[in-house]
Amino acid sequence: MATIEERATGDRKEDSGLFERNAGVSDDRASESTGHGEEILALQDLDPALNAKMHLVNNAIDEIGWTNYHWKLFVLNGFGYAVDSLVLLLQSNISGPAFKEFGQVGYVNAQTIATYVGMLVGALFWGMSADIIGRRWAFNISLFISSVATVVSGAAPSWASLGFFTAMVGFGAGGNLILDTTVFLEYLPSNKQWALTFLACWWGIGQAVTGFICWGFLVPAQWNCESVDNCPRSSNQGWRYVMYTSGALVFAMSIARVTVVRLQETPKYRLGTGEDEELVKTLHSIAKKYNRPCSITVEKLEACGTVKTAHSESRYSFGESLVHLSGLFSTTKIGISTVLIWLSWTLIGLAYPLFYVFLSSYLASRGAYNGVGTFETWRNYTLTNISGIFGPVLAAWMCNLKILGRKYTMAIGALITMAFFFAYTVVSTPTQDVGFSCAIAFCINIYYGTLYAYTPEVLPSAHRATGNGIAVGCNRIMGIISAVVSSTADTGTVAPIYICAALFLAMAIVSVIFPFEPYGRRSS
Repeated sequence: MATIEERATGDRKEDSGLFERNAGVSDDRASESTGHGEEILALQDLDPALNAKMHLVNNAIDEIGWTNYHWKLFVLNGFGYAVDSLVLLLQSNISGPAFKEFGQVGYVNAQTIATYVGMLVGALFWGMSADIIGRRWAFNISLFISSVATVVSGAAPSWASLGFFTAMVGFGAGGNLILDTTVFLEYLPSNKQWALTFLACWWGIGQAVTGFICWGFLVPAQWNCESVDNCPRSSNQGWRYVMYTSGALVFAMSIARVTVVRLQETPKYRLGTGEDEELVKTLHSIAKKYNRPCSITVEKLEACGTVKTAHSESRYSFGESLVHLSGLFSTTKIGISTVLIWLSWTLIGLAYPLFYVFLSSYLASRGAYNGVGTFETWRNYTLTNISGIFGPVLAAWMCNLKILGRKYTMAIGALITMAFFFAYTVVSTPTQDVGFSCAIAFCINIYYGTLYAYTPEVLPSAHRATGNGIAVGCNRIMGIISAVVSSTADTGTVAPIYICAALFLAMAIVSVIFPFEPYGRRSS
């Protein structure tokens, strides 16, 4: 056990093979199966037993490699991305028809605020609970809550009740998004960690599907009122059909998660709880099903010692939450990384919705929508959403290049988006509008998709969901602010677009100074 003791006393040897020899694992076999030898946080002042066990678990996951189980996770976890974007677009598309039906009584941006409040609470609640009770339950329950609330919101009898159920939709979807990246990452072999960025393509798919659903129900005259003066419920069923259809789709996704993948608790979560035997059973069951080797044993894990920093003495106490919060600042370098991640989410949370809040009013003031009919509006909307699918595809390829990695992929995505934002100030025709909209949807998802993946990659495993939840929570707070600002600010000036562009410059700078680069290393 000499190597473990040396790590405990602060010897930061970079030869990760010491852990494998300590546990009786061949260095040659490990190097053949991984290609990514060291964990991202291995050299930080963390729990030495956790570091050693993490190395063995990563070796085992690499040994098993990519299987059909990972394909199932890619699709079913991708549903969470799709639902998150679906929720944001649903409320923006149905709030106008619903507000008209309810006599335009209430706060006009209430649904936007309700959605972001729900997503804020969901991100914090599910993020912290997933580090306490585990990933599995939060992963399965959150999407189901979102589906039920979506269906029920279609039957809302008033503007206020619609706002409540919209918040519940956001509560489920906002928490679910935290678990999608966390669960997927904690099963990924190291040479496929770029797939976490690729997973974000489901965001664009969700937007495109939402656009088609809304196009089908919000256009026909028999389902939509023309004016608030004569808008009974019987003549304004379009937005309700949108919610029923979307809710049924999300419900089907939630059932598929339970029946198709039958998710077991992630091995890296079980490291922190000391469930070594269950961890080994999980990995061996996957290896056996797909006829892959798996040499990890309970004895090898127990030889590494006992993990002491992942949880408090009482798992269901206020102290447990403090453990997960303090764990995000366990070293100076990890603390700086955590703060910069939260700052990045705050910046994109302000720039992204503000741009789209102000854009339509700004373009209308310049006559860019003159002569644009209903068909052209929805066609352009659909083209823009489809364009967003391919940003994460390019980002996944870029972040797996040694010369770029995750940090410079984000920086490039942010800078190109900034350039298009500045260029948007010259748009004056519908054709220019749709062209620039598609370009921005593509480029912004290069940055956004990589940030979604980078965040859980560099967070400590025992506190990953908490840190991820707070990051997304920062994003949602800015969404609430943007909704309030849009109600009072001058939307006909170019200033907000310049401000949003400048925010993307700040994001690029923050990306470059991130202290960790995940390329070539394994998540801890």
